[in-house]
Amino acid sequence: MPESSPAHSIPPIASLDGLLARLEQLNDIGASLSKERDITRLLEKILLAAKTITHADGGTLYRMLEDGKTLRFEILRTDSLGIAMGGTAAEDMNFPDLALYNSSGQANDTLVAAYAAIHRVTVNIDDAYTEPNFDFSGTRAFDQRTGYRSQSFLTVPLRNHEGDVIGVLQLINAQRPGSSEVVAFSAADQSLAESLASQAAIALSNRLLLTQVEELFEAFIGLINLAIDEKSHYTGGHCQRVPELTMMLAEAADQATEGPLADFHMSDLDRYELKIAGLLHDCGKITTPVHVVDKATKLHTLFDRIGLIDTRFEVLKRDAEIATLRQQLALRPVVDAAAEAALRSQNQAALAALEDDRAFLRQANIGGEVMSDADVARVREIGTSRSWRNPDGVQTRFLTSDELENLCIRKGTLTADERDIINYHIVATIKMLEKLPWPRHLKNVPEYAGGHHERMDGRGYPKGLTRDQMSVQARIMGIADIYEALTAADRPYKPGMKLSQAMGIMANFKADGHIDPDLFDIFLQQGVYRRYAEKFLNPLQLDAVEPA
Repeated sequence: MPESSPAHSIPPIASLDGLLARLEQLNDIGASLSKERDITRLLEKILLAAKTITHADGGTLYRMLEDGKTLRFEILRTDSLGIAMGGTAAEDMNFPDLALYNSSGQANDTLVAAYAAIHRVTVNIDDAYTEPNFDFSGTRAFDQRTGYRSQSFLTVPLRNHEGDVIGVLQLINAQRPGSSEVVAFSAADQSLAESLASQAAIALSNRLLLTQVEELFEAFIGLINLAIDEKSHYTGGHCQRVPELTMMLAEAADQATEGPLADFHMSDLDRYELKIAGLLHDCGKITTPVHVVDKATKLHTLFDRIGLIDTRFEVLKRDAEIATLRQQLALRPVVDAAAEAALRSQNQAALAALEDDRAFLRQANIGGEVMSDADVARVREIGTSRSWRNPDGVQTRFLTSDELENLCIRKGTLTADERDIINYHIVATIKMLEKLPWPRHLKNVPEYAGGHHERMDGRGYPKGLTRDQMSVQARIMGIADIYEALTAADRPYKPGMKLSQAMGIMANFKADGHIDPDLFDIFLQQGVYRRYAEKFLNPLQLDAVEPA
């Protein structure tokens, strides 16, 4: 079987200008292919470029699968029939894969695309209907159904830098420039198509290699987030949801056509950089002690110490009962019913007071938005005025100083020291990310990831940056981080807020200089908050939000 058809003669000097123009076009195409990051669009560009420079009416691009023995239809275009399948077209490819070898291992040389891939040669056919070496029965059946006439074929293998075939480009029906007359593909067409195939293979190989590197890098990020997740299942969802919300808000800001953010736009590289920053924004939490991250109540460490206090109350109740019984026995052998009744009444009152104090401390242990001065004073009164006999037999204050400090936390469940430990995660995040040798298109990841706890008024942490000192991306991430935390239902210390409550708090944050006001307006007006909620939150949280 021939490796290629006889060469067609190149038209004389009269066509030299046209040939030079096509070569210049080929260079432009090569530059364009090298810039494309999306593999689907890259494949489409390869086919469309090949059709353009060879004046082909139709074409198909096949991609070699990982097994190296199968070609998959990726893109199909036929201009005269208006057929567009695969790539960015609305219609998906619906053709079966092409096997390069049959079940007995013999090469499938009857199919021209398979032959070109197996033997790594270009096949140039003037007329498929008179071609004796290949099976075009499928092509003829297609022609019969559509009224098309598939005539000239140019099939070129795409080989990478190692010589491996990674795809096949097939062009159909070359047309004479300026008309719809179908002609054979010339030697110049073949040379240009092979040059394009070479450039395309390099661009595709580079993109595939970069994609593999990016996938490996993202897998390592996934390992870090998995480690955080395994350490505390309360934070794993946060590490995944914040990047999603960050990108939703970033896309809304990118689409703004008026207002302060009308000039904010992102390229594909910018999007990828922000995505990576979002995935890594809390990587420093891997250094945070789990008992602080998971502190569900004020007395929680490795366990909730409210149980110890419950035990002390039981000891006090027992002591009160024993004291009453001793007093009753002291009345023997003289029986004084009134005195015994009074003792029983005193005991019941003491037990009731103990139960009341226990219930109060259990409630105080839960934590919340605000703890009143009266409640703080009552905790201190219980802790210092009551005493109990510890396991060593020593009479001691009912609450230790550490227990008093924790139970008197005004807001939430963390002490000042524990909050510092939590806050240190962002310092650890920045330190970790600044140690990495980021390529140019990812150099802003530490700044984006490290800025989500800063405030617009400069009162945030860790650097106390103001709005003008922060990138738009870091400000976007700050809003995403706060909104996710307010609405998350998997925190150990609070239920997920309804949208109206969360957005009310966010509006207050906008007013007091905590978050970026322009981004919050987009967040609200473009409905980003609700699209996120519909995807991630419990439907019971999705109440109405007044835009005002």
